[in-house]
Formats: sequence, C-alpha cells, structure tokens
Amino acid sequence: MTDLSQIVKAYDVRGVVPTQWDEPLAELFGAAFAEVTAADAIVIGHDMRPSSPGLSGAFARGAAARGADVTEIGLCSTDELYFASGSLGLPGAMFTASHNPAQYNGIKMCRAGAAPVGQDTGLADIRALVERWSDEGAPAPVAAPGTVSQRDVLGDYAAHLRGLVDLSGIRPLKVVVDAGNGMGGHTVPTVFEGLPLELDAMYFELDGSFPNHEANPLDPKNIVDLQARVRETGADLGLAFDGDADRCFVVDENGDPVSPSAITALVAARELAKHPGGTVIHNLITSWSVPEVVKEHGGNPVRTRVGHSFIKEEMATTGAIFGGEHSAHYYFRDFWNADTGMLAAMHVLAALGGQQGPLSQLVAQYDRYAASGEINSTVDDQTGRLAAIKAAYESRDDVTLDELDGLTVTADNWWFNVRASNTEPLLRLNVEARDTATADRVRDEALAIIRG
Repeated sequence: MTDLSQIVKAYDVRGVVPTQWDEPLAELFGAAFAEVTAADAIVIGHDMRPSSPGLSGAFARGAAARGADVTEIGLCSTDELYFASGSLGLPGAMFTASHNPAQYNGIKMCRAGAAPVGQDTGLADIRALVERWSDEGAPAPVAAPGTVSQRDVLGDYAAHLRGLVDLSGIRPLKVVVDAGNGMGGHTVPTVFEGLPLELDAMYFELDGSFPNHEANPLDPKNIVDLQARVRETGADLGLAFDGDADRCFVVDENGDPVSPSAITALVAARELAKHPGGTVIHNLITSWSVPEVVKEHGGNPVRTRVGHSFIKEEMATTGAIFGGEHSAHYYFRDFWNADTGMLAAMHVLAALGGQQGPLSQLVAQYDRYAASGEINSTVDDQTGRLAAIKAAYESRDDVTLDELDGLTVTADNWWFNVRASNTEPLLRLNVEARDTATADRVRDEALAIIRG
C-alpha cells in the first residue's frame, strides 16, 4: 500500500521532487482536495521553484476532474494565496516548500477564508484518499468537469495591505530588502510602489535554485549579506523574507537582528491602539515582554502552542486581533487570521517612519530580557530526555512546570522550554532570563541533561 507518511506533515505536504512525490501524485492531491472540501471552485498559486508550475498544473487538473472550477493566480507569495482565498471566498492551495532547499516542494492548503487545513481539519482525509487512489486508481472524472482559468491578484493584494497600514505620511526611509531569490522579489515592488521608501533590492531575481543563500532568514548565516548592506549604505533598516515570503525578519540600522518577539510586541501595541481591549495570541516561546506589553496597552494576552494551526484556531475562538510567534510568523484578524510577513513589515515601517529615532531605540522598549535563541540537540530518545528534564526540576519548590507544548520550566528570573521536533530526532531548547549570566547558566544546566 502507498505510504505518504514521509511527505504529509502536520500542517502541509512537503518532500523531495520527484523521488518522494511528483505530478501524478499532485493530480491525486488535487482531486482529493476538491473531494474533501466539497468545493465547486478553488484557487491555486505557486512559488518560483522549477517544479512548481508542473505540480500546481497537475493539482488543477485533478481538482477540475472532480468538478471544481480552478482559478490559477500563478506566481505568488503564500500570504498572497491566503489573500485570494479570503477575498474570493475559496479554498486554496499554495505550491511551495517555503525555506527548504531547491529539491523540495510542497502544498499548503486552506479552506475558504484562508482557514487552515491540518491533520485534524482535512489533511488526514486527503492523505487517506490519495493513498487509496494510488493503489486502486483515481475515480473516473465527473460528468461535468470544472474549468481552469487565470487571474492576477497581486495588485488587489497590495491594495488590501496598504489599506490596513497607511505609509503615505511617514518620513522617507531607506530600506534594504533581501528576498533570497524568493517570492518577496515578486511582491515587494508592487506593495512598496509609490511609498516614501528608498528600496535597495537584494536577490530579487526569482530563482528556485537559491544561488545566493538559502531562503531561510531564521539561520543567521543567511542574513549576513543583508546586515553588511545595511551597515555599508547607512540604511534605516533591513528586511529579509523567506522563500514563500510569508515570514519577515528585521535588522536595525546597525545591522543587528531584531527579535521576532520584539516585533510581535511592537505590532501588538499598534493593533491595540486600533482595537482597545483586544486579545493578542502569542506562542509559549515568545518573550515575557510580549504579554507584558499587551497588558500595558490594555489588551488580553493568550498563550498557546507553537504552530500556525493552533494560533489560527485560537484566534478564531477568541476573536483575537493579532498573533505572533518566535519564528517570525505574524497573524492578523484583518487578514483572515492568516500569517503575513509583509503586513508585519509595514507595521514596522509605519512605526519607524512615524517618529524620528532609529529602529534600535524604538524596539528597545520591547526587547527587555536575555534569550538563548533556539538551540537544537540531536537525541536518540526524545521522550526519555524530556522525562529526565522533568525529573530534574519537578521536585524543586522554586519553579513551576507545565506541558502545554513540550516542557516549560518557569522560575522568578528565568524560564525555559524544551520541545521535540515533529520531523527530526531533535529537542529544541529556548531559554530566557532577566540577565545574560542567568540565561547562560540555565541554558548550560538544561543542555547538560538534554545531551546526557
């Protein structure tokens, strides 16, 4: 029997093309997506990877064979696909492997209104159908197959974002943008056009072979070029997008990275000014500063697990106005609860351009603690190592433990979280403390147990 466990993840489909999946399999995914969503129309977009047009075209054929009318929006960022799903009221599929290397590709799927499709919200059902049809053969096309048409939504996407954050009145800013040869090179020129921004574009050529560096700004080595360019040119800030441009990372005028937690706090303060008393979601690895800032601005912070399906579910349940993660995913109620790095970047530009000080000074009020960043350790027995950490701390009366997501140990002056990776034999450690020396000590204590 066909086994798709290697490519169907918790939130999406992702694997190496063509060894792990290919166009015939993509066609079956399209048919299964139409079947599970019971949609009479869907929207599809794709990134710049060489395999993306073929895979997305195959998916479209599969969906049309089940009776769904398909709107292809072509090259787009993931948040542009979410915009299309939200504004058109259609289920959507985005062909991208985000920040993964060139040989990978994948599918991020959503229901109408950009509602996420994960294991518990349709992905398991889609996988089961694809596995069955792989073995038995796809069902015969329906009597009235759907149509396939093309539509350009980039201008509408840009207009929607610019309607949410007004940048027309800010002071002129010089901004360096590293698109990493990904989809930011497609969306940034249109979104920024005509604004008081001097754009210094790096690696805007769409190239799914990623000739300059991996399109993963979470890895420090991939923002070195951006940092150097900001320092050399005296720019006000730098922005780095990942491959499908749904995440945005920020560096200040000194080329120093700005913590995604600080960006979360900054955007939360701005959104709460528009929506007093609103709820803001933050995952349990964001800084203590996030709930502090939310409360200081009259909001209600809600802590949740890591992962976009959990964040979006919590946003829908609570009516939250905004949500942020340590990985630079930012979610907005005004954007169908979906994540958009571009909108977060526009908030940063608006905040910076609305006052005279440098970005480092502006974000200092939101960056209050010493943090380790995420430290990965390869372990043979994730469960056993987590149990060992719990055993080491549960008898102490100066800490509290919770298991919302992995294990979080909290004291008066520090906390740490250890989580198992869903896809690799790794434990991920994040530490925060009120000073660097304490953060280093707690980090070393935890790593000594994790690494045995």
